[in-house]
Amino acid sequence: MRKTVLATVGIVSLFPSISYAHGGSGGGFMAGLTHPVLGFDHLLAMLGVGILSAQMGGQAIWRVPLTFVLVMLVGGILGINGIPLFSVEMGIALSVLALGVAIALEKKLLPLLAMVFVGFFAIFHGHAHGTEMPSLSKPLFYACGFVLGTAGIHVAGVLIGIITERLKDGAQLLRYAGAGIAGIGFHLIIG
Repeated sequence: MRKTVLATVGIVSLFPSISYAHGGSGGGFMAGLTHPVLGFDHLLAMLGVGILSAQMGGQAIWRVPLTFVLVMLVGGILGINGIPLFSVEMGIALSVLALGVAIALEKKLLPLLAMVFVGFFAIFHGHAHGTEMPSLSKPLFYACGFVLGTAGIHVAGVLIGIITERLKDGAQLLRYAGAGIAGIGFHLIIG
């Protein structure tokens, strides 16, 4: 199993161009909705938030993803308004690495600490969404789209986490998935 995970991470890491969702995909709501889904880096981080919150359980299942969405919206507003933020792509890559490591270690973080953790990275994801808004889009519709898209990915991550934990060796599978996510995050940082 370990060789399979390492081989998969190795193969995926050879294709860094699939990691970025930074092409235009129309305007308005649909562009916002698809941006987090089509960006492999965004997708992995947001699935990671959901999986991490499922591992934590309790109220963290909704508090941690909600924190991400709210802070991401603030970052999106900054990006839409052209307010610069340092090292956005590096922040996104670090979020993939850090979330993967957190899932792999399966440490039960305090909910407040997890909320601060994901909130820090959410500002970068939101800023990227905001700055990449197609020029003819209406900001409100675009923002509604990327908020809904992100929330949907979080729900998918939570469901993946809950369902996988119920499987025989499910917790171990999630740790392997976390290691894979972390490996991809590492490649995004160095690539």
